Amino acid sequence: MAGSILGNRVLRKEDPKFLTTGGVYVDDLNSEPLLVGALHATFVRSTVAHANIASIDVSDALASPGVVAIYTAADLDLQPVAATFNPMAKRTLLASNKVRYVGEPVAVVLTKLANQGEDAAEKVIVDYDTLEVLIDIEQAMTSTTHIYEECGSNVVFDSTAIGMPDNTGDAMFADCEVVVKGRYVNQRVAPCPLEVRASAAAWDNEGRLIQWMSTQHAQGARDTIQAANGLEAGKIRVITPDVGGGFGAKIAAYPEELVLGAVAKKAGVPIRWLETRSESMTALGHGRAQIQYVTIGGTKAGKVTAYQMHVLQDSGAWVDLGAILAPFMTRPMASGVYDIPKIEIRTTSVATNTTPVVAYRGAGRPEATAAIERAMDMFAAEIGKDAAEVRRINLIPKFLEPHATAIGQTYDVGDYEESLDRVLAAADYTKLRAEQAARRASGSVKQLGIGVSVYVEITAGSSAGEAAKIEVTQDGRAIVYTGTSPHGQGHVTAWSMIASDQTGIPLDKIDVVWGDTDLVPKGGGTMGSRSLQQGGVAVHVAAGELVEQARKHAARLLEANEEDVVFDKESASFHVAGTPAVAKSWADLSIALAKDGGLVQETDYVAQGATFPFGAHVSVVEVDTETGQVKMLRHVACDDAGKVLNPLLLEGQIHGGIAQGAAQALLEEVRYDGDGNPITSNFADYAFISAAELPSFEVIHMETPTPRNPLGAKGIGESGTIGSTPAVQSAVIDALAHLGVRHIDMPTTAERVWSEIQKQKAQGNS
Repeated sequence: MAGSILGNRVLRKEDPKFLTTGGVYVDDLNSEPLLVGALHATFVRSTVAHANIASIDVSDALASPGVVAIYTAADLDLQPVAATFNPMAKRTLLASNKVRYVGEPVAVVLTKLANQGEDAAEKVIVDYDTLEVLIDIEQAMTSTTHIYEECGSNVVFDSTAIGMPDNTGDAMFADCEVVVKGRYVNQRVAPCPLEVRASAAAWDNEGRLIQWMSTQHAQGARDTIQAANGLEAGKIRVITPDVGGGFGAKIAAYPEELVLGAVAKKAGVPIRWLETRSESMTALGHGRAQIQYVTIGGTKAGKVTAYQMHVLQDSGAWVDLGAILAPFMTRPMASGVYDIPKIEIRTTSVATNTTPVVAYRGAGRPEATAAIERAMDMFAAEIGKDAAEVRRINLIPKFLEPHATAIGQTYDVGDYEESLDRVLAAADYTKLRAEQAARRASGSVKQLGIGVSVYVEITAGSSAGEAAKIEVTQDGRAIVYTGTSPHGQGHVTAWSMIASDQTGIPLDKIDVVWGDTDLVPKGGGTMGSRSLQQGGVAVHVAAGELVEQARKHAARLLEANEEDVVFDKESASFHVAGTPAVAKSWADLSIALAKDGGLVQETDYVAQGATFPFGAHVSVVEVDTETGQVKMLRHVACDDAGKVLNPLLLEGQIHGGIAQGAAQALLEEVRYDGDGNPITSNFADYAFISAAELPSFEVIHMETPTPRNPLGAKGIGESGTIGSTPAVQSAVIDALAHLGVRHIDMPTTAERVWSEIQKQKAQGNS
């Protein structure tokens, strides 16, 4: 009997297509009949950060070559839409009376050719009455200029307003021998997916809206577009072709996508839209954007007894997902892997005249980890102990039953000390510290820094269930329908492996369908590292149920009792025990059931709860003390995502996560000038990481299966980012600790590092 395919390094089924003919993205839909004769949409975007709109003049633009129509909010009769998490805040999908950030859509230009739209859009004259611009979170909190007047304040969401306790201040540290305070900036970053946003919309002959989108959640997009257009259920179909990355920024539908159906109806023709990279940098949602006020206290021996944080979350110019990241994602994970008896976390979300903040790889959990890991380093430095040792002292002991933290989060399983031990051993931590000491003693220009982080995160915490369906065709193939949606992770390979493991049908005879709301009407999409443990488990359950269903039909065809029928996974056939020569294949069963609807099994899987992947990272950097230049030398990661389905896919996710996490620590930052103009709105000005800046990652596998789903799997898509960012940041600071440096905010650019070195020299610390 052949063993299970699960756990093996199976090559990605997706890759031959992507490496040869290429994927099919929204902008590649050139042969779609419904899009014949489509016009191209270009959005006129606000060039000021905060202003009332006095007038919009489109007369010159209408005379531009190729222009067919130009629509404003008034032309489309767009009504105000209330923000999800603060109904007092309202906007129209195209700005009508007021603009609140540079890049906000104001009007849409329709042209015959795509390249005609940008020139025409520049000729639309918008007369603005400018208002005070609020970029800084702390300034916005106290300003009497309100971005949404109806809210009465720029504080749009506060954890205390929904019953979460306020911080008690310094009183909780009264019995601490050591108390350290810090202000940390978890800077605003841009998601930068390889494929920018794109969508196309057409109305069919039955009055049904068909919309193609580059999205992480077709079913969610369908529901929001349906609501925005006032459509009845069943009057919209959303189709997701291949998606070139999302990282959380493509979870929700944006104003441009929500208005496209109304534009197509008004124009009476299909509409295509593809944003530019500069538009993507200013209008696609941003990530992170927190200021964290942290206090940590404990004993001189290294035990942390109290931890307090006040998070200021920049919501940007819309009160949506960004407003609740801090209270619902950062706060619950604030204590990380540490057994801290007293903890208080307050969060305050603030509207600013910047691009709205959305979910970004980890969505609130990297921010929590960055804060507690930075605090642990500061605490260790204050008491003069090794950073790794202080972490070990405070780790939650190994547990294989649910563990409740002081903040109220319940973890599933954890062995944090083992992950720390493994990563320190792999990195040869003692040897690294010896090399660091030697460089310091010699006065080397290039100093060595070693950063350690230990993390835990929550995955699949926002949704409890997922849909899956498996259909067996008359030629013996299987079609898997999933409510999750791939954008680079390897879903087709993973879901094929799961289905094959249960049914015996070979991988090359299994197809996976996603992202079409007609074919897959129910689905939770792909976000929060939920895909495998919910979508994959749903496929696992459906496949198991399919086998049992098939067994019943095979018993009837074989004229035998069901309990006597054996499923031979190796041959993918059913036979009576002892008579394998007389068997029924999957094709036989499908043909026999053709008149009765075929051989199909559908399931809605409901998970037992969120899972909590964990791990430890060690980052080694070299800092040039004359220039401030940072070079990553090594990065060692031990990540525990429960039972591993495919090590190849696991490593791909970890590698990508580490790269993104290191990029935030070293390079990436969205910046604005004092007038709210973005100054990092293209890849020439926005620094992102490449292979040239990264070492080969050293990945250690560790498996602690979760009891919360049948596969024992946890999420892995975001873990690499969560673990790497604080390790890299700490490594940079550690390289300069002997000069008196205690903290450098991210990104730790050469300029910022050099400036801190000069500051310490001026203070006589070097």
